[in-house]
Amino acid sequence: MTIGAELEAQILRYYRVEKWRCGAIARQLRVHRGTVQRVLAQAGLPRIGAVQRASQIEAYLPFIHETLKKFPSLTASRLYAMVYERGYRGSHHHFRHLISLYRPRPVPEAYLRLRTLPGEQAQVDWASFGHLQIGRARRPLIAFVMVLSWSRQIYLRFFLDARMDSFLAGHAGAFEAWSGVPSVLLYDNLRSAVLERQGDAIRFHPTVLAFAAHHRYEPRPVAVARGNEKGRVERAIRFVRESFFAARRFTDLDDLNAQAAIWCAGPAAERPCREEPMITVREAFGHEQPSLLTLPENPYPCELLLAVKVGKTPYVRFDLNDYTIPYTHVRRTLTVRADPRRLRILDGADLLATHKRSYDRGAQIEIAAHIDALVARKREARHHRGLDHLARAAPASRTLMLHAAERGGNLGNITTHLLRLLDRYGPAELQAAIEETLASDAAPHPNPVRLALERRREARQAPPPVTLILPEHVRNKDTLVTPHRLDIYDQLAGGADEHA
Repeated sequence: MTIGAELEAQILRYYRVEKWRCGAIARQLRVHRGTVQRVLAQAGLPRIGAVQRASQIEAYLPFIHETLKKFPSLTASRLYAMVYERGYRGSHHHFRHLISLYRPRPVPEAYLRLRTLPGEQAQVDWASFGHLQIGRARRPLIAFVMVLSWSRQIYLRFFLDARMDSFLAGHAGAFEAWSGVPSVLLYDNLRSAVLERQGDAIRFHPTVLAFAAHHRYEPRPVAVARGNEKGRVERAIRFVRESFFAARRFTDLDDLNAQAAIWCAGPAAERPCREEPMITVREAFGHEQPSLLTLPENPYPCELLLAVKVGKTPYVRFDLNDYTIPYTHVRRTLTVRADPRRLRILDGADLLATHKRSYDRGAQIEIAAHIDALVARKREARHHRGLDHLARAAPASRTLMLHAAERGGNLGNITTHLLRLLDRYGPAELQAAIEETLASDAAPHPNPVRLALERRREARQAPPPVTLILPEHVRNKDTLVTPHRLDIYDQLAGGADEHA
């Protein structure tokens, strides 16, 4: 129980001056007897009117002090087992209480306030802000935070992962927003920056070293368990949580980053500067910006480079999704270059495909030319392509096709008719009609499905669907026809006259 200074003074006065016993003090002041004894023990006063009896633990105190000096974090349970083997028979709970009094306390460490010059240093860190649900994928929402140590100018950008491409994109965005580069960047032993550390020996990630050399700044990790060295970015992250992200509403990641940019340039820049309290962060950054290093003329490629193996289908699997490639490059090892917005697939130096990056799960991002070329190459692939299209539009079609295969039905003919019904009625109606057909134990054939579609259309009083497929003779009316030579007919007619 924690008591105030006034109550503690009353306990000491009643004990010293009035010579009250501990029990009387506890009853009159309505506190626990142990609280009174603790106050007296902290003041170094002996108990009045009580016989000081030797405690069982006193015989084991030299062993306990020696053990705790060597192993300060040894648990009381293990220490109790050790003294019990040596003859101690006191209560386990009382022993734990006594050990909390005898355990050596760590000496508190004092820290100097670290000061930097304008443009000298910035601090970098990642911060987790929960998750985002994108389609079928639950992606982590991670904030990249960089803060200038002198002016406290903040750069904030959110990503859906903490990969190297996002890490470098955060740096590049901060440098572009500030139109300059700090001389030193301080990292908190991030896995993105530091691969291995043994004492003072540090092995940086080679990509980070190349990026730092390109921008001419020095990457520097903080010492282990020295949070005071990166306190500026830690306070900046706390400021982001409390002043920006709390109760924030946004539609998607782009909307959140747009709001973060406005907040960094607005409310975050209007707070007082810690180094110069009489000016704002915006004004301090105006003084610091000329001290930053100039940006290099050519930007560094902030892309994730990854080697991927392609199977027998023309798809490359990357980050839980599949992206199409030309079918001529299956069963090869290709290179993926990805940034937060797009994905490029290369075979050596040859660019095979460029896709918009998807953060969904299990999605197929396709270029129609890739699939059409494969279908034209292998006509039998059309049937399987139609089945895949049906399965995505109306999942119940799989069960219908299985029942038709068991009865020996023509799967190609059924697929063709179902695709036509899909084009006319839409995926939702086709799914409902197939489910109705399967529930009625009708034959697994397109005709019952078509009848179910018509019944549903008449129940809605909707007009009949209009087919957009023109007859073959209309589609072929512009076919180029090569005329025959007319002199052949003249020869035939001339031969007939001579014969007559």
